[in-house]
Amino acid sequence: MSKQTQNHIRNFSIIAHIDHGKSTLADRLIQLTGGLSAREMSDQVLDNMDIERERGITIKAQTVRLDYTAADGNTYQLNLIDTPGHVDFAYEVNRSLAACEGSLLVVDASQGVEAQTLANVYQAIEVDHEIVPVLNKVDLPAAEPDRVKQQIEDVIGLDTEHSVDISAKTGLGIEDVLEAIVTQLPPPAGDPEAPLKAMLVDSWYDAYLGVVVLVRVIDGTMKKGMKIRMMSSGASHPIDQVGVFRPKRDTVKELGPGEIGYFTAAIKQVADTRVGDTVTEERNPCEIALDGFKPSQPVVFCGLFPTDSSQFEDLREAMARLRLNDASFDFEMETSAALGFGFRCGFLGLLHLEIIRERIEREFDIDLITTAPSVVYQLHMNDGSMQELHNPADMPDVIYIDHIDEPWIRASILVPDEYMGAVLKLCEDRRGSQINLSYAGNRAMLEYELPLNEVVFDFYDRLKSVTRGYASFDYKISDYRTGDLVKMSVLVNAEPVDALSTIVHRERAESRGRAMCERLKDLIPRHLFKIPIQAALGGKIIARETIAALRKDVTAKCYGGDVSRKRKLLDKQKEGKKKMRQFGRVEIPQGAFIAALKMDD
Repeated sequence: MSKQTQNHIRNFSIIAHIDHGKSTLADRLIQLTGGLSAREMSDQVLDNMDIERERGITIKAQTVRLDYTAADGNTYQLNLIDTPGHVDFAYEVNRSLAACEGSLLVVDASQGVEAQTLANVYQAIEVDHEIVPVLNKVDLPAAEPDRVKQQIEDVIGLDTEHSVDISAKTGLGIEDVLEAIVTQLPPPAGDPEAPLKAMLVDSWYDAYLGVVVLVRVIDGTMKKGMKIRMMSSGASHPIDQVGVFRPKRDTVKELGPGEIGYFTAAIKQVADTRVGDTVTEERNPCEIALDGFKPSQPVVFCGLFPTDSSQFEDLREAMARLRLNDASFDFEMETSAALGFGFRCGFLGLLHLEIIRERIEREFDIDLITTAPSVVYQLHMNDGSMQELHNPADMPDVIYIDHIDEPWIRASILVPDEYMGAVLKLCEDRRGSQINLSYAGNRAMLEYELPLNEVVFDFYDRLKSVTRGYASFDYKISDYRTGDLVKMSVLVNAEPVDALSTIVHRERAESRGRAMCERLKDLIPRHLFKIPIQAALGGKIIARETIAALRKDVTAKCYGGDVSRKRKLLDKQKEGKKKMRQFGRVEIPQGAFIAALKMDD
C-alpha cells in the first residue's frame, strides 16, 4: 500500500449518550456514500440483533467501510465504528476507540451534554483522539444549538468552532459531517514494509466460515494464504479469506496499515481469538505485542438456573456460545438446594444481565430462574488471608471473618434543577456521600460515592421515576471499603432458603428482612399446617410472619351428644398438625423467588 493511499484513510467512531442518534447518523452516512442501495436500506441498519431493534439501543459495536469522494476531488476510505451508548456496554466502546484515530461526538441539540456523553468523551481523550462535535436534532422546535455549544465548551472543554449542525433523521448537514471527517481527522500512521502487526478488535462465530475475526492493521499487510499467529495464545492458522464490511461482506486482496477488516482462518474456537490480542505473521513476527485492552471486570453476579432441570446441558451450550460473542460475560457452574444445577454468572451491570437472560430465553428457548443479583465482596479472614465472595450462600461462619470490604462506585448524575432534592435524598438513603456539585446552565451535575450493592437492585429505576426520566447516570468502580455488613438468611418453616439469602448493611437489615417476610407471606400458598417465615442474622431472628394453616372441619360428622367426642377429635387433629409441621415440606413456587427479590424500599 502506498503512503498516498494511506493518507486517504480515516478511521473514526461515533460516540454519544443513549438515544442521541448515533445509529441514525451511521444510516445516513451509509446511504449518502452509496454503501447500500435505497431498497436495501432499513432504519438502524447496523443494529442487526432483534433485541437491539426492539429496545432501540446498540449492544454490539459494528464496523463498516465507506468510500467518499470529497470536495478536493480525492476518494477517501472511511472506516466507521458505531458504538453503544449505555454504561453497561462501555467495554465495547473502549475497544472500538482503540482501533480509531478520531471520534464524532454526537450531542442532542435539545437535551445537551449528558452523563454518558462525558464518560465516552473522556475515554476518547484518554486514547488521544481528535474529536469533532456534531449537534444532532437541530430540526426539533426545542433545539438550542448555541446553548448546547456553550455547554460543550464549559463542561467538556472542547472547542466548538468547527462543530457541525445536523439532523440525522432528515439528512440535513450530513455532507458537512463527511467533509469534517476528511479535513479534521488525521490519517492513520503505520509502516507497510514492517512485519505484520494487527489488533484483534472483535470475533464471532459464523456457521459457514468458522470464527470471523475483526482486526485493525497497525503495520505491514495481511494477505490471503499468509500464516498468522496470535501472540497471547500462540495459536497459528493459515488465512482463508480477507475482507471488509460495506456493510455487506466483501473480500479484498489485502489489508494494509490503518485499514479495518476481517479475516477467516478455519478457527473452530472463538476462545482462541482473545479480544485485544496482537496478530502477526508466523515466519516474520513483530517484536513487541500491542498493549491490548484491560480485561472487563464483572460487577454484578447472579445465578441462572433452568426452570426445567433437564435443560441444564442446553443452558451450558447456550452460555458457551454467548460467551464467544461477548467477552465481558463470565460464568461458572454452581448448585443450589432449592433450584438444582445452574450457573453463577458475572455481568457489567443489570441491563447487561437482562440482555443476556433475554437472549438465552429467545435464541435457545430455555426458561430461566434468576437469583438475587449480588456484588463481589472481599472477606478478610482472621488468619490474614483474603477471599472473594460471589454468592451470599457460600459465606463462611462469622467467627472466622475479621472484616468485610464492599465495592464503592463514583457516580455522576446530571439532573434538571427542580428534581435535585429528590435525587439528593435518594443518594443519602443509599448510604452515599457527596463529593461535588456543579452547574451547567439549569442542570446540576452531582458526583457521589455510593456502595455498589445499593445501586445494583433498583437504583437506576428509582432515579428515573423520581426525576420523570430526565436524569442521566454513569458510574465507575472506585475502590473497596470496609463496611458493617451482615448475611441475612431467610428461613421458611425453620429451613434456610439459600436462593433468598443476601448481604446487607446492618442498619438496613431489619427493614429489608421485614419487607422480604411480608412479601413471601403473600407469595407462598397456604398449607395444612402453620408456616413461620423468618429473616435471621446468624442465630438472631429479626423479622417474622406466619402463614395460617388451612383448617379441615373434623367435627362436621358430630351432631349433638357429649362435648368430649368433639374434644377427642380436635385433640387428635392437633397431634396430626404437630407431626405434619415437623415432617411437612413447604413447596415454594418458582415465581415467588423472583417476585420476592424485586424489592422496592
